[in-house]
Amino acid sequence: MAADKSRPPQDHPWESGWAPDTTRAPGTRRLWLAGALALATITACVTAVTVMNSESKEPDHRAAEPNTLSSSAPGGLISFATPSKGAAAKPGADRAEPSPTPTSGTPTASPSPKKPQTKAPKPPKGSTAPSKRPEPPAAPGISIRAVNFPDRYWRVRDGYVRLDQIGSGSEQREDATFRRVAGLADPSCYSFTTADGRYLRHRSFVLVADGNDGSSLFRQDATFCPRVWSRSGTLTLESVNYPGRFLRHRNFRLRLDPFENSHQYYSDASFQIVSGLG
Repeated sequence: MAADKSRPPQDHPWESGWAPDTTRAPGTRRLWLAGALALATITACVTAVTVMNSESKEPDHRAAEPNTLSSSAPGGLISFATPSKGAAAKPGADRAEPSPTPTSGTPTASPSPKKPQTKAPKPPKGSTAPSKRPEPPAAPGISIRAVNFPDRYWRVRDGYVRLDQIGSGSEQREDATFRRVAGLADPSCYSFTTADGRYLRHRSFVLVADGNDGSSLFRQDATFCPRVWSRSGTLTLESVNYPGRFLRHRNFRLRLDPFENSHQYYSDASFQIVSGLG
């Protein structure tokens, strides 16, 4: 039967004698479906717009919820805080309020803590606090007298150290008074300072008064080591940086001279340290 015959493939209609149906335009069903869908979409949009317009005209006694960015919301976030009925929303209403602070006239259950003391407590009556740290007592002044000229003492005059007879004038007595301190180059030896803070040092083997410049040479020039000789209560002073040279007076001026085994040298290089004249 012709109706039971299998339908020939449509990609080669001329080979089997079959031709496609051309009574209707291709894709008509699809066009109808697309048109119906577009019509339904337009109808839904019109209905939604109408409903929204009608709702916007109705009065609303409730506070409208914000649907825009709040100007006070930090970082551009939307604020969803809903104010209470009959009152406007207060800033910071979502935070817990602090507990009330008691005033000066309201009694409190517990006593207020005491303020820390800012001032030092006053000493009790009858006691005196020291105004400053006590300083050690200053070393007493000394004077140096020649053994073979007992009426002459070391004295700074015109920058040089001489053997002079000291009168009753305060200036002369002050110039003949020194302080004996630990040696600048050797603490087991001596250094001598004047009333104005200068040191006795040798320069070109002559004893002078000079300011301390902090140099190693100055410390050595201003340091003398005591040497006790045979006579009791006398001493001579040997230079640290020139061993074998001792302080002696020549023409009543103090200088460093090499050691000589003579009676004159022993006498000129022997001195006695006594209480300060100034």
